[in-house]
Amino acid sequence: MAKTSTTSQGLRAAIERSGYYPALVAEAVEAAVGGEPVRSYLVHQETTFDQNEVRRHVTVLVLTANRFIVSHTDEQAADSTSPTPYATTSTESVKLGRISSIVVSRVVANPESYTPGTLPREIVLTIGWGAVSRLDLEPAACGDPDCEADHGYTGSSTADDLSLRVSEAGDGPETVRQALAFAQALSEATADLR
Repeated sequence: MAKTSTTSQGLRAAIERSGYYPALVAEAVEAAVGGEPVRSYLVHQETTFDQNEVRRHVTVLVLTANRFIVSHTDEQAADSTSPTPYATTSTESVKLGRISSIVVSRVVANPESYTPGTLPREIVLTIGWGAVSRLDLEPAACGDPDCEADHGYTGSSTADDLSLRVSEAGDGPETVRQALAFAQALSEATADLR
């Protein structure tokens, strides 16, 4: 683990390297972090295509000793509410004790010849803390194929607060490494609380 001031400086440098409204993003993230030391971070920029427009989005994840901080910044084209393009930035601060799940899905090429330590082709980091849940329902049934009774519904609820996909091809190997390091640091931090 890097020294705290070095980690904070690295976070600021990563935000600036993203080139995505760095002054706005850094101010929002720094305000949310406050005076707490930064233990780990991840800066992920994503470009999406929306009909005839290209939209950019940046997500910044920060781990402190007590909190997990999520910052999202999106740009919007001029519309009926604003005659000029604008950006929306938001931060959410979550106490580490509220994090209920951390899922790291790894995609590796040629798994039969996988060598430990080889970087995955992509990862999907999913973090749940109970703010958003996805509910999947389907009609319940019994084992009788001739049964016409209404058995109600069955389903599952899944914590789905944040899901972030990082790929070597789209984001580069260093971003994949940083995402894995962040996931490990967050996992270790929440394990300490149990």
